[in-house]
Amino acid sequence: MDETLGTALRRWRDRLSPLDVGRAAWPGRRAVGLRREELAELAELSVDYVVRLEQGRATSPSAQVVASLARALQLQPMERDYAYRLAGLLPPQEGTISTHVPAGVQRMLARLGEFPVGVFSADWTLLSWTPAWAVLLGDPSGRTPAERNLVRAVFAAGPAGLAAWPVLQEGDALKPALVADLRAALVDHPRDRGLIDLVEELRSTSAEFNRLWDEGAVGPHVSARKTVMHPEVGEVTCDCDVLTVPGSDIRLIVYTVAAGSADAEKLEFLRVTNGVRADGPSPSGPGPFPRP
Repeated sequence: MDETLGTALRRWRDRLSPLDVGRAAWPGRRAVGLRREELAELAELSVDYVVRLEQGRATSPSAQVVASLARALQLQPMERDYAYRLAGLLPPQEGTISTHVPAGVQRMLARLGEFPVGVFSADWTLLSWTPAWAVLLGDPSGRTPAERNLVRAVFAAGPAGLAAWPVLQEGDALKPALVADLRAALVDHPRDRGLIDLVEELRSTSAEFNRLWDEGAVGPHVSARKTVMHPEVGEVTCDCDVLTVPGSDIRLIVYTVAAGSADAEKLEFLRVTNGVRADGPSPSGPGPFPRP
């Protein structure tokens, strides 16, 4: 009997341990893998919609929904493509930007709850984030994918970027580095319409971006010291680093503070008062797409 998307989703859900996604495996838990409610939360979908998908009553999920489920289920690239085909969709083609977050990166994030970490695609769209990122910089879950693009946000809002409140930084090395990244992304993903449109938009709306683009700006990412002007605790000074994932276009922005410092105490206060555990995601959970 041919497999359906619903049966595949149940199989993939059953094989995931709660610990893989940062959930505590409480004593007495009867579910073998993830519950439907947990998958729905991680994928930013309604529980009813997940139930209908698994029961075969929802038969035409969008590409965005399949991509979100693939990330939540930590599918390997071949499995992700298989999910697209089961949904009657073409898998992402070569020359386009992937929004797939490798399973190893997702497991790492599930265990890095104490650090503010954001995961970005090749065009610098925020795909996922730790709960500490949300409490330090503001929760991005209410923003659309277009609003979660760091390059668009930086050239519109300055150093604050995607933050919900001011972020101060010495120098402006980030902008040339981002422009250089987009130029490289166009070489690697020449068929990505979203990336082409983003560059055209920024060239027409930002004189600074247009100047850097025409100059062929080249700027490597370097560690930066940033001060977040948080509305609850005041100034929080962090070291900000950009990390790349070998074999993937994914990159991570990681904020850290010195252990035992006043900044560490402020970040810990924010985590505690917002109900963030160091071993798991927040109740809202990261996810880039609205509920259908």
